[in-house]
Amino acid sequence: MMRSLWTSASGMTAQMLKIDTVTNNIANVNTTGFKRERVEFKTLLYETMQRTNLDPANMTGRPVNLQVGHGVRPAATTRIFTQGSFQRTDRPADFAIEGNAFFQIRTDFDEYFYTQDGSFHWMPLEDGTLMLTTSSGFPVMDVEGEEIILPEGITASDVTVSYEGMLYATIEGVFTDLEAQIRLVQFANPNGLQATGRNLFSETIASGEPLLEAEGEVNRLSRVVQGYLEMSNVNIAEEMIGIITAQRAFDTNSRGITTSNEMLQTATQLIR
Repeated sequence: MMRSLWTSASGMTAQMLKIDTVTNNIANVNTTGFKRERVEFKTLLYETMQRTNLDPANMTGRPVNLQVGHGVRPAATTRIFTQGSFQRTDRPADFAIEGNAFFQIRTDFDEYFYTQDGSFHWMPLEDGTLMLTTSSGFPVMDVEGEEIILPEGITASDVTVSYEGMLYATIEGVFTDLEAQIRLVQFANPNGLQATGRNLFSETIASGEPLLEAEGEVNRLSRVVQGYLEMSNVNIAEEMIGIITAQRAFDTNSRGITTSNEMLQTATQLIR
């Protein structure tokens, strides 16, 4: 069987995955805090038919190998954590992060996740207070690892958040510190985070443990900007070019299978 059949097939499979990744980027072009992904490829096993064999004393031998590859395989999907553009919303519960930090979220199962989607909401509690949550109702953590709850009588429009994530409110005309700060964390290797959907990431061994900005565990601090959202960093023009190049590569690999099939057909007809 000709190697080119399987080599071309591996190329078609790889380009199908690239198309899947690019279309996912395009589908999330308006998703708050979304970071585009890129597929990385690696060559498959090489078959060495003849090895180098030099004899310097007699100035003879073969200076190069004779090798043939067996195609390509997807190696990884890398997420590009470049800053997306900021969109002004003027909502007091919308926050954008200028920098590399993530908000920390706690789910119903006491699991911690991380996001750069700052489209939060103030959820009313039974005692009349308000708690800062995601659109899914997951509480946003403060620097102490607790929920951010406003004292009774304070409304969402009264709250002002500083660049450091400190919460303030105007109470009876007095600008008051609410003694709460939004927790911002960074990771040594953000590409090691595992995407879990709903704009959330989970910590892994590859990402390392979260580094707390408030504890001085990072070299460069981020800033929280109230009334803005960070939009997706997807560039439609680049993604469309990616679709076109992947489609052409897929077509070319399929042509390799067709050519191999025609060559095999010609070979089988020689005995007639």
